[in-house]
Amino acid sequence: VSDEKKQMVASVEKQLEEARELLEQMELEVREIPPQSRGMYSSRMRSYKQEMGKLEADFKRSRIAYSDEVRNELLGDDGNSSENQRAHLLDNTERLERSSRRLEAGYQIAVET
Repeated sequence: VSDEKKQMVASVEKQLEEARELLEQMELEVREIPPQSRGMYSSRMRSYKQEMGKLEADFKRSRIAYSDEVRNELLGDDGNSSENQRAHLLDNTERLERSSRRLEAGYQIAVET
């Protein structure tokens, strides 16, 4: 699954780069259009660039979310970990107290003997 996600990320990065290059080429073409027709195409280019910016921002947010997800998987942080750690700590504390009481009882028996 991880390799599949990496391939998907690489594919999206490649497609975004190709889209950026195409937008640059289109912008150069728009500059060559006679001034009376250029306005309509210039406004389209602005909207394409805005859409491209949104797509790049969405992709960046997705990558950040994905890296956070991977980090949480690696660290075992599933949202309940603090609750699990607390329960585990309480169990260990109880065990330690029982062991201490047994040691004290054993010590008392040894002193009395």
